[in-house]
Amino acid sequence: MMTKRLLFTLALLLSWMPLAQSQQGANLDAEIRVIDAPQDEAIQQRLTQVLGAIDGLDAIQIQVSAGVVTLSGNVSNLRVARDIDDIARRVEGVVYVQNRLEDDVNISARVQPLTRRFRDMSASALQTLPVGLMALAIFIVFALLGRWAGNHDAWLRRIGLSELASNLGKRIVRLVITAVGVLIALEVMDATALVGAILGIAGVAGIAVGFAFRNIVENYLAGILLSARNPFSIGDQVEVGAFNGKVMRLTSRDTVLMTRDGNHLRIPNSVIITSAMTNFTRNPLRRFEFNISIPSPHDLAQARQLGLDALRGIPGVLDDPEPQGLIMELGDSAAQLRFLAWIDQRESDFHKSRSEAIRIVKLAFDQAAIVAPLATYRVLLDNDAQSVSPPSAITNNPAPASHSSAMDTATDLSIDKQVAEELRTSDEENLLK
Repeated sequence: MMTKRLLFTLALLLSWMPLAQSQQGANLDAEIRVIDAPQDEAIQQRLTQVLGAIDGLDAIQIQVSAGVVTLSGNVSNLRVARDIDDIARRVEGVVYVQNRLEDDVNISARVQPLTRRFRDMSASALQTLPVGLMALAIFIVFALLGRWAGNHDAWLRRIGLSELASNLGKRIVRLVITAVGVLIALEVMDATALVGAILGIAGVAGIAVGFAFRNIVENYLAGILLSARNPFSIGDQVEVGAFNGKVMRLTSRDTVLMTRDGNHLRIPNSVIITSAMTNFTRNPLRRFEFNISIPSPHDLAQARQLGLDALRGIPGVLDDPEPQGLIMELGDSAAQLRFLAWIDQRESDFHKSRSEAIRIVKLAFDQAAIVAPLATYRVLLDNDAQSVSPPSAITNNPAPASHSSAMDTATDLSIDKQVAEELRTSDEENLLK
């Protein structure tokens, strides 16, 4: 019974397989149908509407057959032809696009878009003319306000700023007020993007200018600090490093000195602000000093007192502070004395006074038979190794020198006269008053 059932099932399967294969072949050979496919007329109508809405493309000829679009006609340039081709390919139902568009070499055709664009710009300019005039008026008002605020700098002086700092403050105030006017004018014209671009360009330009003119900016800022601190005045004798001279003027870039040789010396302000500077004029009192050697056998206290008495007799040497005499060194055959004395630079010249002091003390020592010790040499002979004793010091008693020569310690005004003449004839800026 079981065997009959298996045979019946196998026969049924064998009879069904040919029928299934015939049905599958029939499905493969069936026609492919497209539901709601766009018709050529619809594609042509859609392309005509799209190109007609674009200026200058309404004359393009369009033909559609079996989904293949053929474009013909003249265009102003090849870029427009590529744009039209791209538009046609994006329309639904288009299978292929034949681009037969040609570049129009006619001058009028090429000029026409430019003319149309110029007309549009002219119309837009006429529409925005009232807003532009308002923005221009705002800019002019703020520019005049900035100039007025820059010219009235008395308030900068009242807060204690120097002339150079006041000039810089005036420029900054004028620039800030004018910049505010520019920003408001651009905001009125709805050009906020332009404001950001201008600020970005200004920042980049500021960095570039800062690197390119770094030394100039340093000297300018140093000039502001010098004018604010006021470390010297016209005619002051100053020393900056190895430079020495009298101050003539302070400019925004450098400081001009006149050396004792009468030469103009320009020192950058940045060098002065970063270097050690000595001003010999701020304190009218100045001390000079010099050394003198005397033989050791002499009484050092007596020699010192003799030198001090000689110093007190020199015109211009002050009694208060009083001169001083110091014993600096004591050698085998000589002692070193140092004499110090003060003068008032408003009445006495430093170099003249020191020169006269050396001369007078030397003269007093000569009259007291105190002479500088001679150099002593010790000679050793190779043959007998005998030493030659040094010769005895030769002491000459010169005739007393005369005091009849007039002592000149008056202030030397030759450089001051040249400085005054330079200031009178030169029109260069001077921040020192």
